[in-house]
Amino acid sequence: MGLVPNPDGYVSSAVPTAPTSGAAASGVTSPGVSGAPKAVDKETTAGMLFGIGAYGLWGLLPLYFFVLQPASAVEIVANRVVWSLIFCALLITVTRAWRVLGAALRNRSVFWTLAAAAGLIAVNWLTYTYGVTTGQAVETSLGYFINPLVSVLLGVFVLKETLRPLQWAAVAIGFIAVGVLTVSYGKLPWIALTLAVSFGLYGFVKKRVGPRADAVTSLTVETIVLTPLAAATMIVLAVTGTASLTTHGAGHFWLLLASGVITAVPLVFFGASARRLPMTTIGLLQYFAPVLQFIVALVVFGEAMTLARWIGFGVVWLALLVLTADMLAATRKSSAAKRLARREARADT
Repeated sequence: MGLVPNPDGYVSSAVPTAPTSGAAASGVTSPGVSGAPKAVDKETTAGMLFGIGAYGLWGLLPLYFFVLQPASAVEIVANRVVWSLIFCALLITVTRAWRVLGAALRNRSVFWTLAAAAGLIAVNWLTYTYGVTTGQAVETSLGYFINPLVSVLLGVFVLKETLRPLQWAAVAIGFIAVGVLTVSYGKLPWIALTLAVSFGLYGFVKKRVGPRADAVTSLTVETIVLTPLAAATMIVLAVTGTASLTTHGAGHFWLLLASGVITAVPLVFFGASARRLPMTTIGLLQYFAPVLQFIVALVVFGEAMTLARWIGFGVVWLALLVLTADMLAATRKSSAAKRLARREARADT
């Protein structure tokens, strides 16, 4: 499945591509240009730093939700949507992209596809925030661990793709892992499955938009769709006396307002990383976020991990190892085929 989503919705093709700037655009260093290799190295280093920054921030997001107590999951998500819209408006203004945003809003196909994506990401955000704020951060990390397996299944059942043997093996191992974890939890791990399915479908829907809307434009349109409901939710919470925005001091107020920045900054970092790195590298970096979430859940929140749960997670990690090995092998094969094609083309000329 060619999707590499991230926790805030930027979706790229998992097919490896060459970096797109400077000497990296062609993959060939021009004779006599001594600075070209260093330029490529700088771009790669910058891409790695931006990628680690993006996934690192997403991985540490549970800590942010923790300090927002006693705000509920519903209040956190509602504030995240409303203040994200303001921050997105600033980004659109700085980048002078209002015309691009207007075109996306006028294009019915783009707008309604992003509206569907908005509904899916709302489900994802609510489930994720609920899991973290109710002491189930370990299970939320599991959701993002198994998300690549869901993307593979979407490729089979929706896009009618044919899986390679190792991909089938990874999916089979993933099903075994869900069975083990169901036994260990005493119930179906619905938080993890909801996160994985909603985010997998979100990635699929965003892929249909493709290059017709960039990351910031997509996020802005989705936020515009969700803002009326989010604003109404904030009003209802305030009227019923269950809102914490203005009742727990200035620090809490500004932390909730900061959700707009915390939503958008990792997205910008990811976009900068994706422009500089092959998508296979981005695909490997995406595991950084759930690993950090898992560590935070154990070390900071002190959530329990029974032997059965360790076994279940171990089976999930085995499935991801198999999937990653297949991806790397496919990438090497594709690169070798491209090199052969280039040599043949040069020979013909």
